[in-house]
Order: sequence, then C-alpha cells, then structure tokens
Amino acid sequence: MAKVGYKCDYTNLRLSFNQFHNIADDVPEAGQFCLLELKDGRYTAGEWNGCNKNTVSGKFIRGTADVVEFAEVSRWHALDCHDLTDCLNNEEINYINIGPEEEEIRNVIIRDFKSLADGDFPKSEQYCLLILKNGQLSAGRWDEWEKGKDGSFVYAPALASYSMNEVWAWTPLSSDSFFEAEEESENERRQEEELNRNPSVDQELFKYGTDIQVYYEKALARLKKDYPWATVTQMKKATPYEIAPCHGQLVFGQISQSFYGTNTVSPWTGGSSADEFIDFLVEYTKKEVENSNPEEKFRYGTDIDVYLDMAYENVRKDYRWLDKKMLNSFWRYGIKKVDGDLEFVRESRDDGSLTVLDCSSAERFIEIAEHEYQESALRANPVVAEYPVSFGRIEINGWYLEMYVFAKLKTGDFKVTVQAGDRVTGGTRTFFVTPYCFEAKTYEEFLDRYLEIVPATSFGLSKEDLLSDKKLKKFLGYQ
Repeated sequence: MAKVGYKCDYTNLRLSFNQFHNIADDVPEAGQFCLLELKDGRYTAGEWNGCNKNTVSGKFIRGTADVVEFAEVSRWHALDCHDLTDCLNNEEINYINIGPEEEEIRNVIIRDFKSLADGDFPKSEQYCLLILKNGQLSAGRWDEWEKGKDGSFVYAPALASYSMNEVWAWTPLSSDSFFEAEEESENERRQEEELNRNPSVDQELFKYGTDIQVYYEKALARLKKDYPWATVTQMKKATPYEIAPCHGQLVFGQISQSFYGTNTVSPWTGGSSADEFIDFLVEYTKKEVENSNPEEKFRYGTDIDVYLDMAYENVRKDYRWLDKKMLNSFWRYGIKKVDGDLEFVRESRDDGSLTVLDCSSAERFIEIAEHEYQESALRANPVVAEYPVSFGRIEINGWYLEMYVFAKLKTGDFKVTVQAGDRVTGGTRTFFVTPYCFEAKTYEEFLDRYLEIVPATSFGLSKEDLLSDKKLKKFLGYQ
C-alpha cells in the first residue's frame, strides 16, 4: 500500500454519518456541500442552491448541467464542516463517527475506500465520496483524462475539480444517469472493437481494393479534365475519407478523434458501389480543387516579399508607425512545396513549426499578412493612458459585457479593447481606431465612423451610450 500521509489504514476504514436531516423539515445553509440520501435509496452529494432556511425548493449542484432536485432528496448530511485529521493520524482507528450518534437518527456507514496513489482509479463518470489530504470530506465525479493514469474529481460547474494530488482516499457512491450512460457507451465501444477485429468486405463497394489512394486517384483523373492543376493533396484539403472498420464491416468514412483519444468513424452512406463513391468524391473535393488554382493563388509570382510588401503598404496607410521588421519578430512567411503542392506557409521562429495557410487566392494571403502587420504594429506601440467606459448589465448574444477600455498609444493613436463572457467561457477583441475616424469634425460624426469598426450589435455599446460619456469625449480629444 502506498504511503499517502496518514497513519490510518484506509482499506479497513468505515465512516459513520450520524447527523442526517430530513429535507422536508430542514434545508442546508446556502452553499453547503452535503451527502445526500435520495428517496429511491441511492446516495450522492452536492452543493445546496436554495434561498434560505425556509426554502421548500431548490437543488443540489454537482457540476455543469449536473444537479439533484429538491424533490429527489430524502435526507442530507453536511460534509464540509468536519476535519478528520486527528483520527486519520491514529493507526489504531478504523471507524470514525461523523457527528455524535443519536438513537432517533438512522446512521449510514460508508466503507471500501481506495487510493489513487495505489493505482486504484474510479470508472469514468463515477460519483465518489472523497477524503481530502487536508482532512476534509467532499465528493466529485471522476473526469478521466487518461485511462488508469490521470484525471480529476469535478464537484461544481465550469469543471471546478479536485486534482489527484488533493485526494487521499475515495469510494464510489451510488450509480446515476451520467455514470450509467458512460458505462453503456463503454460497453458499446468494447462491442464495436470486438466486431471490428475481423470486418467483412463488400466486394461491390470495394471492387478496386481496400487502398483509399486508388479511389482518390480515379476521382483525380476525372477532375483533371476540368482542372488540369488538380492533385490528391488539394482534394484532401476537404476532410479526407479513409477505409476503416465500422460495425463489423469495412466502410468509406471520415475519422474523428475525441479529446480522450478514441476514434469515431462517420461512414459514407451515399451509395452502395465503388463507382458511386468515386462520383461522390469528385463532387465532394471539387471546391477545394477550384480554390487551388496556382495561377490565382500565385498571380504575383512565387517571391513572398512581393505579397508582404503589398500588405505592408496597405497597412501603413493607417498604422503610420509600422516598420517591416515588426512582422518578423514571431513568424517567417514563405512559399514552399508541401506534399508536392506550392503553398503559402508560416514558420514559427521559436520552434520552426510550419503551418500551411488556407489561401485560395493571392488576395487572401495578403489579407492574412495585413492582419499580422496590424497586430505587430499594436504590440510595438505602448499604451500611455486608458479610459474604461462605465456600463450596466449588457447582454450580447448570451454573453455579458465585462470590459470596454479605450487606450491612447505612444504615437497619439487610439485602440479599444472589449471583453465579454459568461460563467464558463469568454473572449476579448482589440480594435484600432483608424485616423479616418478622427478626421470627423464633430464627436457625433466620429462615433458614426467608430461604430462601423466596433458595432453596437456585436460589442454592446451604442452611439447613445458613448455620446453621454463626457469624460470619454474629452479623452478622445473632442471638446
């Protein structure tokens, strides 16, 4: 058994919970984390989300979209107000009373604790009672990152969790719908693996064999009649098809990988013969081939400096402090052959990693380079003063405005940073306020031009909101 900090032998440990409350008579304090006895006899846990002691409704929260409703609960027992440190440090103890025993209250004994340190892990999505290394009790749902190696116990929304390093011992509580769904999925995965060990082959569907390249080559031969520049590399820019086992038979399908590393095959269902699949492949890849015309893509030649110079001149009209050297601090751009085709590429100066840029035309690459020049210029121009705009509760398509800050740059130019989000996610955008905006003779005209860059419908503040802010008007140089 691994040494995990306490002298008590967790394998023989039993916890007796002696202070249950009938929820019909008494509810927890708001935010209290509790062990729950459900009306159907199962046990789980959660944080009480209710108004006050007199509340007759509410719910216990276990995670994002993971709650136990008031009506499901029979009794509850506080978990977060007990420190077991002294007991756990006594090697003679194997039975701990959580609260004094009372004759009129039926206690619940929980046992069979295990340790992550010994290599014992819960099953994915299993909800468990936890003894933390700080001596506290809690609970959480096992979020498996790598099977039998890594994970965490989620106990609240937004994946709030206890890491493996925080948990001394755990034991599973009762099964629930999340765990049962995961078990069903796991069984289906095992059945799928068994079926796919020796997949059957439809001779009509695979009459040209089981090498996917053969089918791409046959489709390519037809595409070349209209698009002489076509290549298989261009065709595979559309999510490629492969030949893979699915439900016990070989199929043409697209393979995606989950966060946890498992593969999912989405089979092609548009026909039943090899020639029908080739017909489909021609139409499916045609758009990518059309957009890969080298005459359009490299209409200004294959010298990358020509394209970068055009982007530089376009950006310098507004970003007047721009220097060509600013672009090269992070990336190196080029035109290189990748899998036999010329491509616009971006290479990291840090690690040399190469990224193929999705450009169907010379103009598209120039737009990308312009954006990089703009970002580089703003990074090189330090902020000398800021003005955060005040606002109330503003909702933007389900997100809430969190920050709206104008900044004056060293050159005298301005930018604005807008941030919005919800409890789980969010985003930040920075916009350069172009000189054209400041050519306006009046503040109202300035705002009309500014809101074309940062529209109210997308970023929260309207002309009326900004017009009423006299301090902002002065900050921007209008009297």
